[in-house]
Amino acid sequence: MAHADRELVTAIRIELAAIDPSRPCDREAEALGLGSPAAASEPAVARLAVRLGMPAPPMARRRVAAAGGGFDWDARPEHCRMAYLRGLFLAAGSLSIAGPRTHLEFVVDAGDAPSLARRLGDSGLPASWRLRRGRGVVTWKSADTVVLFLRRAGLRGSLLEFEARRVQRAVRSDLNRVVNAESANLERAVAAAGRQLAAIEVLEADGRLATQPYTVRLVAEGRKETPEATLSELAERLGVGRSAVQRALERIEWQALHDEPPRRRLRRPSATGSRPLA
Repeated sequence: MAHADRELVTAIRIELAAIDPSRPCDREAEALGLGSPAAASEPAVARLAVRLGMPAPPMARRRVAAAGGGFDWDARPEHCRMAYLRGLFLAAGSLSIAGPRTHLEFVVDAGDAPSLARRLGDSGLPASWRLRRGRGVVTWKSADTVVLFLRRAGLRGSLLEFEARRVQRAVRSDLNRVVNAESANLERAVAAAGRQLAAIEVLEADGRLATQPYTVRLVAEGRKETPEATLSELAERLGVGRSAVQRALERIEWQALHDEPPRRRLRRPSATGSRPLA
């Protein structure tokens, strides 16, 4: 992640850890999510554990959580579940917002991953799970799901910044896609115009352009005068249909490579037995 994104993730975790649940049941649920005793990797999480009446946690690497230990998910109301998940995220969760992708995961005991994923799905937060180096990893890869969880977990100020950056990344991605598409179209148009001008020169040099139908000669003259014009622009300028311009230019390119004009494709006989047109 970029430095600014890492700072935002840190701000999100600090804000979540600063939430002081008012309900005793929420405080208990969040403490169960943190684990007992909690091993904290951040001062903000260590202070949270102390506020919740847990033993002062030693500073350590983020641990693997035993999801659900002592927490009756099915019997608890939604606010208790969100408090529990908030504690679980602070104890054993990670958030990545690198580039256009958002990724949040919980690292839990291998046997707890399927049940945690099921519980999250039941709460409208569908998640996937897998085993990684003997640990269970429950993952959200949908930015919308991550935002929904953070909002329900109580995030406010940092969530606005998170949403703003999501919009900026989406706009930047769409803009880059449009610019790349326009650049590719322009490159193809320039290459096609170059081929067409070269073909016109060939037909003019050997006198064959003068023998072409009026529309072909008209289009050839228009292409020479406005080599940068698109087919639609050329058609509008000449007062003919776009398909007529395209066919004329295709004919010019074909004849520059061959000695004879292209033969018209024969139509299949109809069911009534009519003869094909030459």
